[in-house]
Amino acid sequence: MTAIHITRSIAIDSGELEESFTRASGPGGQHVNTTDSAVQLRFDVANSPNLPEAVKLRLADLAGSRLTRDGVLVLRSDGARSQEINRREVRERLCDLIREATFVPKKRRPTKPSRAAKARRVDAKKGRSQIKAGRGRPDLD
Repeated sequence: MTAIHITRSIAIDSGELEESFTRASGPGGQHVNTTDSAVQLRFDVANSPNLPEAVKLRLADLAGSRLTRDGVLVLRSDGARSQEINRREVRERLCDLIREATFVPKKRRPTKPSRAAKARRVDAKKGRSQIKAGRGRPDLD
């Protein structure tokens, strides 16, 4: 089997991918009722030996509703009339999704506003309060 290279350290075996072909919806001309041009790709994320556990977890988060309860990622492509173009497109989407899952997000470091920022905020609130107070009826003293 051939390997699909995702990054320098990650490559998945093409045998792990399960493709099925169906008829695409929408317009297509005379050939539309005889050609199975839509591609549905299934990739078992949970049982893939080539993906590190951290990547599997991030991939599950990124996949969302495209991931089944069993941990199988399901992608579908029916944009082109050609089965080969749809196959390439759905495989590229899988690679992009796995590539995106390899990036480790930075930890958020909580910060507090500085004393000057707090003072500016209070001054702005006071100024706004004075503007609004000046909109009332004038005193007749």
